[in-house]
Order: sequence, then structure tokens, then C-alpha cells
Amino acid sequence: MLDQSTICAISTSPGMGAIAVIRLSGSEAIAIADKSFRSPNKNKKLAEQLPNTLHFGQFINEQEIIDEVVVALFKAPHSFTGEDIVEISCHGSTFIQQKILEVLIGNGARMALPGEFTQRAFLNGKMDLSQAEAVADVIASSNAAAHKLAINQMRGGFSKEIGALREQLLHFTAMVELELDFSEEDVEFADRRELRNLTERIERLLRKLKNSFQLGNAIKNGIPVAIVGETNVGKSTLLNALLNEDKAIVSDIHGTTRDVIEDVVNIHGTAFRFFDTAGIRETSDHIENLGIERSYSKLEQATVVLLVVDTNNPFPLVKSRIDKIRERISPGQTLIIVANKIDSGLRDTMQLLEVVDLADHEKIVFVAAKQKENLDELIDHMVRSINIDTVEQDVIVTNARHYEILKHAHEAILRVLDGLDTGITGDFLSQDIRECLHYLSEITGEISNYEVLGHIFKNFCIGK
Repeated sequence: MLDQSTICAISTSPGMGAIAVIRLSGSEAIAIADKSFRSPNKNKKLAEQLPNTLHFGQFINEQEIIDEVVVALFKAPHSFTGEDIVEISCHGSTFIQQKILEVLIGNGARMALPGEFTQRAFLNGKMDLSQAEAVADVIASSNAAAHKLAINQMRGGFSKEIGALREQLLHFTAMVELELDFSEEDVEFADRRELRNLTERIERLLRKLKNSFQLGNAIKNGIPVAIVGETNVGKSTLLNALLNEDKAIVSDIHGTTRDVIEDVVNIHGTAFRFFDTAGIRETSDHIENLGIERSYSKLEQATVVLLVVDTNNPFPLVKSRIDKIRERISPGQTLIIVANKIDSGLRDTMQLLEVVDLADHEKIVFVAAKQKENLDELIDHMVRSINIDTVEQDVIVTNARHYEILKHAHEAILRVLDGLDTGITGDFLSQDIRECLHYLSEITGEISNYEVLGHIFKNFCIGK
């Protein structure tokens, strides 16, 4: 049952700033604010004002003036939470903020729990659960790509996909269950061929959504980029050049980098998470071998692999290194061969690298990392490999909870397909369809429990 109490919290970042916003939500929000609001003409009451209006005045505690404030009014149901909302903009002194909160609580409000404003918006039907979760992603978005994905989900892009799937499945499960009511007459209401076509379409879409999580999670937390190659080819120099700081130790001594060095940089609105790995070579050093094993592990996890090769080496040696890494590249990964040290490299090696055969997911860039030459071209290839334009148009899953649910839904729909192939009875078929429906409903919150809701909203900031 929805808590009917009026809640309050500071909605701006903690600490001191120019302006702070304190938010009230609930049926008594306006009345509670009215107790401490005094307008210049002394007679204005907030309760008598129109919604979606701003009002200047003083916030007082009995006769003591705490601050001059601007009050915004939003009336139910046309507000973020679906309840009456008052937002008090005051000066950003931490003392003023805490004093206003103290007075509001004394007037009858209570402190909001983490995410309680957004939770009320969900419970009051202002948004579904996936949109509510996207609010936290919008707040946490640290780059343009992550922001666009979160905004798309908050506006209901993901919800529309799930809703369309549910509607189609509901229609057919109703037809299948209707057959059960007429089992003695041997009537078939649900066309099995049409049901199979629909189930195949749903299976493809669920698989696409499920598989999109790898990219969505990468965009949200930073596209993983593994910098790999032999020792002393310039991997650490390249990392320092890309980060524009001396993050990694650069030395002529082989095997300097023995562990994975990680950092994140925002490039053209997309966050890239770089991993400078240990040089790959044959060695008897146990510690260095552990670092090399981690290099291969990061290579497998990366969305983009930067293979750094030294153009001072003969072409056959360079080509063998490229082929060795190619064997470890999986579908969906982009391999960018970074031909380094072109300022001193062998002409024959560079000429032969220019005409080397490349697959669709492979690129080659000639750079001098130490001089930062051609880094713009490398960055351009990295950004284009993510294909942000496609990301903006597609529905991409970024939430781990959604991914887990989609996995279960996909397994259920595969059982439906298997059942259609084996000709199982309608009651078992209906059970599998309803299981898939159940999982889809968990994403949007049409089926939920307070334990799940508590887990989701506890990670929100208190004022949201």
C-alpha cells in the first residue's frame, strides 16, 4: 500500500552551493509549506495559487526569517510523483538547507527514503519500473552515449518494445487457453503456424535485446579497450598519449608492465575504458607470465582491441604477431592494428602493412605514439567502431536486472518453440507462454514485490 505521508528531502547535490532545492511531496505538501511561507504582501497563501507557478517570499520559523526563497507549485496528478509537490529554492548554505528541512519536519513532513520520490512516481502510474530505473541512469550518466541510452529508456523506448511483445503473447495464450475450455470438442482457436511465426519473431527480438546488454553495459561504464602487443612496442606510450598524462611507466626494459593499468577517458561523448596490458612474449619469469595471462583475459573482455606492433621489426615477424592475436578475436570485437614508430620504422614493413588483407571488423592505423602523430585517426576509428548512430536508434539494454530477466524470458520462449515442434498439449504450451509473460511483466513492474522495489530504489539519492 502506498504511504500517504508527506515526504521532504534536499534534491540538489550535498554541500554548499549558490542555490539548493528542497522538495516536498504528498497530500499535505502545500499546507506544510504554507505554514512557513510569507509573501511580500503578507496575505498570499500557497494553497490558493494556481499549479505550475513560482512564488517569491520568505521562509520563516515562527517570526525568525531563515531565508528568501522561490517556491514552485505542482498539483496532483500533474507532477513528477503524481502527488502535490512543492519545490523550495533557497540559498545553498548547508545551515539554511538543514534548517528548512528541520522546520518542514516540525510542520508535519518526514524525511524521504532513498529514491522515494521516484518510487511514488512508479506506484502512482507516472512511469513503469524500467523508466524509473532509467532516472538513476540519467543522473549517473557521465558521457553523451550513456545519456542518450538512459533518456531513450526513461521516455519509454524499452517499455514500448516489451509492451508490444506482451500484447502479442497475451493474444495467443488467450486463444490457447480457450481451446482448453473446448477440449472435448477438439477445437483449435490458435493457428499453430501463425503462433510459430510469432514465437520465432519474439525469440529473435528477445535474443537481440539480451545480446545488446554487452554493448549497453560497456557504453554505460566505458567501452573496454585492450591495448595488447609484445614488450617494448609502445603500448604504455600509446596509453599515455591517449590519456594525455603519464599514467603508465615507459622504459626500454622489456616486461616493465606486469599488471593491467586501467583508466577511463571521454572521447567525442563516449567513455572508453583503456587497459594497458603486460607485453606478450615467451618468458620464464613467473610474475610476468601472470601479467601475460591477464593480458589475454582483458583481450577477451574488450569491445575494441588495439594491437600495437613495432614497424622497426621485419614484416614476417609483425605479420605473425597479427595472426596470433587474430586467432583470439571473437565475433563482435573490433581489432585495430596500431602500426607504431613510423618515424623510425622499416619502409618495407610499413609498405607491406599498408596492403595487408583486413576483415570487416579490422582496421590499421599508422602512428608515432611518442610524437602523438596520427592519434586523431586512431581515435576516429575507435569511435566509429561503436557506431553510435545505430545505438541511438536501437533499444539497448543497460540494466543488469533487465538482462537477467530477459535471459529467463528467452529460455521460456525457446521452450514454446520446442513444444510447437514436438506437438505438446495446449496446457503445457500455455504454461510456457505465461512464464515468458511473467518475466516481461517483471521488467516493467506490472508484476513486482516490495523486496524487489526496495532493492532498486535504495540505490537512488534521497532527493530523487
